[in-house]
Amino acid sequence: MVTIDLNSDLGENTPDRPVSDDAAMLAVVSSANVSCGFHAGSPEGIRETVLAASRAGVAIGAHPGYRDYENFGRERLDLPAATLQAHVEYQLGAVWALARSAGDAVVYVKPHGALYTTMAVDEAVAQVVVAAVKAVDPSLVLLGLAGGVALDVADRAGLATAAEAFADRAYTPAGQLVSRKEPGAVLHDADLVARRMVRLVEDGVVEAVDGTDVRVRAESLCVHGDSPGAVAMATAVREALTGAGVAIAPFVAQAA
Repeated sequence: MVTIDLNSDLGENTPDRPVSDDAAMLAVVSSANVSCGFHAGSPEGIRETVLAASRAGVAIGAHPGYRDYENFGRERLDLPAATLQAHVEYQLGAVWALARSAGDAVVYVKPHGALYTTMAVDEAVAQVVVAAVKAVDPSLVLLGLAGGVALDVADRAGLATAAEAFADRAYTPAGQLVSRKEPGAVLHDADLVARRMVRLVEDGVVEAVDGTDVRVRAESLCVHGDSPGAVAMATAVREALTGAGVAIAPFVAQAA
C-alpha cells in the first residue's frame, strides 16, 4: 500500500492573532510543524499544541523561522551566518524542551516561510540551517521542498531528509512555489486541491500555473494551518487519498 504523510503548520496562535484551529487539524494530519515562537505563537500556546499533538499520536516537528513576528516570518532577513545559526538553534531548543515536558520528542525540522523558501534556492543559507540542526541533534530529519537545494545540502552533511509538496500552493514550471506576492499563489478550492494531491501521490506530478505538468517526488504533503478553510481542505485531501487506497502516516515512521 502507498503511504504518505500529511502535515500542517501549527502552534502559531496568540490571543491577539489567532490563525488556526490546531485541535481540529490534529485530528486530520499525521505530522505537526510546531512554531518555535519567532514568527508566531506564544510559549503557552506552543506548549498546548505540543501536548495535543502528543496525545493525538501526531509526529512533532520544530518549525523555526526568521525573527519576524510582524510579517509572520514571510519576509527574508539578511542575517550574518552566526546570528541565523544561533536563532535556529534557540528555536529548536524551545520546542525540544516543550516536547520533552510532554513526554514526547521532536523528530524532525521544517523551516518556516521565507526561511524555508530561501533555503530551497540559496545554498549558503541552507548550509547555516543544516549546521544548526546537526549541532542540536543530528538524528533530526530535515523536511524540505522537493527538488530544493536544502535537501541536497542536508544529505551531504549526513542528515536524514524528507521531501515535501504543498497541497494548497501553486507551482511554477520549474517546480518552485509561486510567490505569495503573486495572484493565485494560494489555492482555496478543497476539491481541486484534493484531486491534485491524489494525482501527485499516484503519478508523481502536479500541474503548474502554466498548465504543464511538474514531476514532484514527495513523502509529505502540507496544508497550511493558517489558510482560510484549512481544516476542511486537509480533511478533503485525507479523504480523497484514503479513498484512493493511500495510507496516511508520519514520514518519520515510514523511514524508520
